[in-house]
Amino acid sequence: MQIITKAEDLLTKSSEITLASINEKGYPIVRVLSKTKSDGIRKFWVSTGLSSAKIKHFKANPKASACFFNEGNGVTLVGKVSIHNDYAIKAEMWFDWFIEHYPGGIDDPNYCILEFETEEAALWIDQEFVNLQRKQL
Repeated sequence: MQIITKAEDLLTKSSEITLASINEKGYPIVRVLSKTKSDGIRKFWVSTGLSSAKIKHFKANPKASACFFNEGNGVTLVGKVSIHNDYAIKAEMWFDWFIEHYPGGIDDPNYCILEFETEEAALWIDQEFVNLQRKQL
């Protein structure tokens, strides 16, 4: 589907993603995070601190929603988040400017990577709307 290719291109060009977790009271909390890598619209990765509230949220409930947009086009994803603290993954995802947030570099004990895996997608691209399930991506 051409709309999927356009959505993947939109994600590739997006440096920020809004990501929602579910807090302990059952409410969604939306944050803007810097994308480190993406695999089509099936998966993407962002960095965050292990001490953040969203880590507690995702440990208790891995369900999440993400959104990115540009020039009137938007993609909303529903899926699950996993938390990675493995050195190899953290090294692969590292950007030099992260040092501002993680002064200990890749070895900083607060630095981790979140991996979002899409289960559903709602795409609005060039005035076309489509809902897709994981197997259609």
